[in-house]
Order: sequence, then structure tokens, then C-alpha cells
Amino acid sequence: MKKTLLIVGAGGFIGGFIADEALKRGYDTWAGVRPSTSRRWLGQPGLHITDFDYDDADAIAAALRGAAPAEHGWDYIIWNLGATKCANFADFNRINFEYVRTFTDVLRREGMLPERFLFMSSLSALGPGDEKGYAPLTSATVPQPNTRYGLSKIKAETCLEMQPDLRWTIFRPTGVYGPHERDYLMMVKSIDAGWDFGVGYRRQMLTFIYVADLVDAMFKAINSPATLHRKYIISEDRAYSQADFRRMVAARLGKQIVVPVRLPLWAVYAASAVAEKLAALQGKPSTLNRDKYKIMKQRNWNCDISDARRDFGFTPQWPLERGLAVTVAEYLKEKKAAKEERRRR
Repeated sequence: MKKTLLIVGAGGFIGGFIADEALKRGYDTWAGVRPSTSRRWLGQPGLHITDFDYDDADAIAAALRGAAPAEHGWDYIIWNLGATKCANFADFNRINFEYVRTFTDVLRREGMLPERFLFMSSLSALGPGDEKGYAPLTSATVPQPNTRYGLSKIKAETCLEMQPDLRWTIFRPTGVYGPHERDYLMMVKSIDAGWDFGVGYRRQMLTFIYVADLVDAMFKAINSPATLHRKYIISEDRAYSQADFRRMVAARLGKQIVVPVRLPLWAVYAASAVAEKLAALQGKPSTLNRDKYKIMKQRNWNCDISDARRDFGFTPQWPLERGLAVTVAEYLKEKKAAKEERRRR
């Protein structure tokens, strides 16, 4: 009999990759989304779509009962729902923490606690690492989140830890990139225009995880007894400089000249604060905000993934250069399609 999987928060770019991989691996798969969520990456044959109103516990219960493949619910649940930027800062707490608490409470009440509940947290839950000796972040690093986003994620982690009957595993991925991801796309577009903007003047070590490696790690982890009630940093097993990133992207774009521009921290902070305030007045989230400033300011994103390697054989197969080749190729494809669309108009 097929194993069953519910992906909560399946509408984004990561969710689409999870759904693809689950179906390839033979899981009977449900994608949980809000009614307003785009289904752009959820058109796979055989994928079940379920709408959830995460603000209403009774509505969640009704949706679970209506969609569940069995009385006991699903074998596995991957929680991929989260907000990385909000117009109202209280929404970080509501979406990233309260939704998790409400949903797991409903699962318990309905007798639907899964064999494994994989929660997608973030490296931001740990906060800044060692910015003097550049020692890597590890599973033993004491969390000291310095952003509203990171704080909401550590609250959700703590909520899960306080539920001993819930068979949870927590992932703390570093920056996730790949085709259709939007934040790193801004950097690719900037380099395509001939500019590479960096923040601060001190050495910065960046880490990345290609979306296919992240998704592969998910399926290995939910099927490993060793990962029960454990937390894992998920990253490629090396760090890069911004110059490395620029060089790789420029090579794939065929750009001979890209001008690196280093912006002082005070200027980036001022721009972030202004952008955040203007967006709040319009009732919209801003990509550039004070949380984002703190993330850009952080110098050391170096990671130790030895626990993941030991417990479920996590070995990233997509080094940055290989992953960027696919990512940039998709960007160029979309750019060409957009140009042709403008011509037809």
C-alpha cells in the first residue's frame, strides 16, 4: 500500500518541488494550501489539493476529515508553511507559530498525529554565529534569533518540543535557491544588469542549499528512525564568498563585466527602514526591511551538517555552480518568453 503524505504550505516554489518528488517516489500526496494560494506549481497528475483556513481550528478539522485518506490521517506531514516578510509584524507570530500550534492541536484532537511531522524551520532561528573566528553553526549552537522571523521560528520549534506524543523532526535550512525562487533571482537580475551589490566591508561567508538537495533530505529524514525528535542544519557542505556567487552567475549569463559595489551598513539600514515604513503605509510587505538588513549584515553563515550526514546519509549532490547553472538557465528562458510576449503585444 502506498504511503500517504500531506504537504502543508505547498503553494510556493519549495512546495512544488516537494510534490513533484513525492509523486515520483510513489507517495499518495496531498497539497495543503490556502484558498487564495496560487496553484501554479501544483498541476501534477494524481496530486490531491486541500484548502485550509489556518485561522480557524474547526475549519481545519473539517478539512482534515474531508481529505484524509484514512481515519488516522496521513503517514507523513511536511510543514512547509511560513511567512518570511509581513506588512504587519504580528503576522510573523500568527503564521509561523500560532498556525503550527493550532494545526498540531487539531491533529491530536482528531486522532491524526502522523508517523513523522517534518517542520521546516530556518537557519535564522539560530541567529548570528561566530563573526570573529567564523566557526560554523552546529546543532549545538544556542539559538539567539535577532529577527522577528527567526524568533517566530524558534517559538514554533519550542511548541513542537513540548508535544512528546508528536513524532517531529526539524530542519533548519540555509538559503534555498533554484528555479522559480524569487529572492536570489533579484541578485541574478542585478548581475545580468552589470551590477553586484554587497553589504558591508568585512568578509562574509555564505551558504546555500539547492532545492532538490533539500527535498531529497526531507524524504530521507522522514524515513529514518534516527531523526526522531532531532534538529538538523541543512546546507551544502561548504561556504562561498559573494565574489564566488557573482563569478558563477556571470559565467552562466555570459557577462564579461560586472561591477561589484559595496554598500556601507548604515546606508543599507536607512534604506531598509524607509522601505519598510513605506510598505507598511501601503499595507504591503517589503522585500527590503529591517529583518532583511540583519540577515544581510550577518557575516558568517558557515554550517556544520555532520549530524544530518550521520543520521540519514545527507550528502548534497548540487554544488552551487551546478545549481546556479539550472537556475540561471530557467531565468534566461523566462526572460526570453517575457520578451516575446511583449513583442506580441
